[in-house]
Amino acid sequence: MDRAYDIVLFGASGFTGALTAAYLAAAAPPGTRWALAGRDRAKLERLGLDVPILIADAADPASLGELARQARVLATTVGPYAVHGEPLVAACAEAGTHYLDLTGEPEFVDRVYMRYHDRAARTGAKIVHACGFDSIPYDLGVLYTVTQLPEGVPVKIRSFLRVSMRPSGGTLATAMTIVGRARQMIEAGTQRRSAEPRPKGRKVSSLPGGVRYVGGWALPMPTLDPYIVGYSARLLDRYGPDFTYRQHYAVRTLPAALATVAGAGAFAALALIPPARDRLQSRMRPGEGPSPEQRAKSWFKITFVGEGGGERVVTEVAGGDPGYGETAKMLGESALCLAFDPVPDRSGQLTTASAMGRPLIDRLVRAGITFTRKS
Repeated sequence: MDRAYDIVLFGASGFTGALTAAYLAAAAPPGTRWALAGRDRAKLERLGLDVPILIADAADPASLGELARQARVLATTVGPYAVHGEPLVAACAEAGTHYLDLTGEPEFVDRVYMRYHDRAARTGAKIVHACGFDSIPYDLGVLYTVTQLPEGVPVKIRSFLRVSMRPSGGTLATAMTIVGRARQMIEAGTQRRSAEPRPKGRKVSSLPGGVRYVGGWALPMPTLDPYIVGYSARLLDRYGPDFTYRQHYAVRTLPAALATVAGAGAFAALALIPPARDRLQSRMRPGEGPSPEQRAKSWFKITFVGEGGGERVVTEVAGGDPGYGETAKMLGESALCLAFDPVPDRSGQLTTASAMGRPLIDRLVRAGITFTRKS
């Protein structure tokens, strides 16, 4: 409580940042000391929120250090994080400030672990990545499903995503950054695997699922989410002595499955060619995104099938516009949870399941995201 602010939101003038700022303005309880931060005061003032404005630049470590020292929790929407994110993590790890972001970039997560996990653990900072649609519904959905199964037994969980949404310019830029930095991503992952302690006497396997037919077509999801779930499983003994997770994207028909695979392959190929990448990015630039009408029609449902100890459970996590409305809600509630709720006494690089767990699930349920057991 010696800090000036409970929560500081960095990057509030961007598309998702502005939605998060609006969410915090509506959801933060009376007496919350929070502020907006960024490099352009005029843009932040145009949001029209009656909260303090702090000036800091992602390229100016000194300004980020001053920002971190003023906040108990610092949430950032400034990506791509592999390009812009590391100095803020460094500042928070040094200042003992809890850090939240929306990254979907495995390279960034691994690089941060190698460079700042130990320092954050010593200062008491929780460094929590992927606090939006990447990867809260999967990470907390798996935690919710695990708690429906017996303890101390091998556990297998499969998830199946159905979704309708439109991307923003920031999401497009992040996706192209990931594709264009495949070599760096592999190198960072290799370094982390060699350094991160393995859980003693326990096994964890968490990967994109394979192609399978389950009344519809289930396709692999090569995203950050299985990686985050696996880290939660390594940190939490409740996931059992032998934990397996596979994640799928669900479509109803074979033509839709083939179109999805072809589209993903074409995007990856074009993102590697500079002129094509520039043309893709010109169609929607960072700061631009779907209209309120388009977001209102968006939705997501993730079905989890869990097995363990001779029992089988089916659960579901569902909500509205996943990429923006619900992501702003998830990031905002994560910040409020770290600021005000009794959370596990852990520090260093964590996940939403290991850093907040059930208190964050309860917050999201009250905010309208459903966690339900189907059978």
